[in-house]
Amino acid sequence: MLSSTRILLLNTSHPGNIGAAARAMKTMGLGELGLVKPGQFPAAEATARASGADDLLARAQVFDSLDEALRGCHLVIGASARARSIPCPLLDPRACAAMIAGQGGSKAAVLFGNEQSGLSNAEMDRCHYLVRIPANPEYSSLNLASAVQIIAYELRMASEALPGEGAGAQPQAVPVDSEEMERFYRHLEQVLVEVDFLDPDNPRQLMRRLRRLYNRAGPDANEMNILRGILSAAQQKCARR
Repeated sequence: MLSSTRILLLNTSHPGNIGAAARAMKTMGLGELGLVKPGQFPAAEATARASGADDLLARAQVFDSLDEALRGCHLVIGASARARSIPCPLLDPRACAAMIAGQGGSKAAVLFGNEQSGLSNAEMDRCHYLVRIPANPEYSSLNLASAVQIIAYELRMASEALPGEGAGAQPQAVPVDSEEMERFYRHLEQVLVEVDFLDPDNPRQLMRRLRRLYNRAGPDANEMNILRGILSAAQQKCARR
């Protein structure tokens, strides 16, 4: 479970936070750190704050886009401290770790946004769930590395609580990965425009709400084939008319 969880830091402005996050991860046994457009990396301050987690920093992958960073991930959870206009299923850190533990080893990613602004709406649209760390409502400012430490601790505890593989255990269907979901959303939007259900000049928040719906569902490969088949059939019917 720990080896199949990717921690992603997005647009991190302070290199010291990258090093401190790497230290937090290593103490809990997490080893996959991804950086999306970091402000400064590599950096001496990141190495200094890592305090012995230099190997994790050396292995850290730097990505040019979130699409690239989420490649191969089947479950995406974003850390957010702010309420949003379109609700997204919300977890606390313990429930977040339990959700990842229940994925049966399929790839999961936990996203942490920029220190000042957090995750953007577009970034949260890529998430199946959001995780919020309970804090003092009068002073809820939590350092990025501290937030990573809390999530990493809960992941560690959930990992240690996992039972051994039972002889009668039934394999669970694995949701399709992020790339396949993005292909589906492009196809869905195209069909909605073709059937005049979505006005591309005035889309409002339709696609964002549909993303929330299908992200909650987490379709597996067979279910995705059905959904894409329905969309293709609708396109063929429109073409004949």
